[in-house]
Amino acid sequence: MFEGFESRRLAVSETEINLRIGGTGPALLLLHGYPQTHVMWHKIAPTLAERFTVVCTDLRGYGDSGKPESGLPDSEPDHSAYSKRAMARDQAEVMTALGFERFSVVGHDRGARVTHRLLLDHGARVDKAAVLDIVPTLDMYERTDRFFAQAYYHWFFLIQPYDLPERMIGADPDYYLERKIGAWSKVGGCFTGEALAEYKRCFRDPATIHATCEDYRAAAGIDLEHDRADLDRKVRPPLLVLWGQLGVIERCYDVLGLWSQRAEEVSGRALPCGHFLAEEAPAETLEALLEFL
Repeated sequence: MFEGFESRRLAVSETEINLRIGGTGPALLLLHGYPQTHVMWHKIAPTLAERFTVVCTDLRGYGDSGKPESGLPDSEPDHSAYSKRAMARDQAEVMTALGFERFSVVGHDRGARVTHRLLLDHGARVDKAAVLDIVPTLDMYERTDRFFAQAYYHWFFLIQPYDLPERMIGADPDYYLERKIGAWSKVGGCFTGEALAEYKRCFRDPATIHATCEDYRAAAGIDLEHDRADLDRKVRPPLLVLWGQLGVIERCYDVLGLWSQRAEEVSGRALPCGHFLAEEAPAETLEALLEFL
C-alpha cells in the first residue's frame, strides 16, 4: 500500500502525528475515521497523488500517532485533549511543518468532524473541503431517534465513564472492530487483508481503545459547546458532501439541507455504498473528489 509515499512522524504542540506523504502539486490533507487509520485511503491516495501532494495522517489517539492522556483520574474532566478543536489544531500544525500554508482537506467519519472544526478555526488556510458520510455533530445528537440510537449505539456506549467501554472492547478488540466495520459496510470484500491487518494491529493497543473513547466523550460534551458557540458562523471554503446511499446518514437526514445551514457553498451526492466510501466505492469517490478539487 502507498507505493511511492514516504512515512514520517512530526511533533506538534501537544503530541506527535504519524503520516504518509506522496505526490506533487497542491497540498491535499486526508483524515480518516473510527475505528480506522490513514490506511483507509490506500485505494485512492495513489491516484490523487498524481495531481496533488497528498498527506494522509493518523488523528491523535489513532494509529501510530501520539495519545495524550485524557479522561483518567487527575486529568482534565472535559476530555478537551480529544476535542475536535485540539485535533484540528494538530492537522493545521502538521501542514505548517510540511511547508503548506494553504491546502485542501477531505475527511471521513471522525476525520470529517475534525475537518468541520478545521474549517471553522483555520478556514482561511483551506482552499476546498469535503466531508464523507456525516452531518454536523450537533444535529446528529439533537435529532436522535430510536433508529439512529440503535444503528449508532457506539455514540452512546463509548461515552460511558472510564473504564466500562475500554474493558469491554479490550476483551476482544478484533471481534469488536470486525463487527463495527462489517455492520457499517454494504459492499462485500471491500476491506483488503493488508488494510484490515493494520486496523487490527493499531486497535489492539489499549491506549488506542481509550483514546478513541475519549474522542467520542469529547464529541458529546466540549465539542457541542464549541459547535453551539459557532452556530452563527458559516464555513466559507467550498464544501463537497458525499455519503453512502445504503447507510444510516442517507436514511436519517436531509444531508445537503443540514450542511447548507453550516456552509456558504455546498454540493454533493450519495454514492452506491455504505459508510466506508473510499473502500466500498473507490472509483466513484475518486471521480467525485477529482471533479470537485
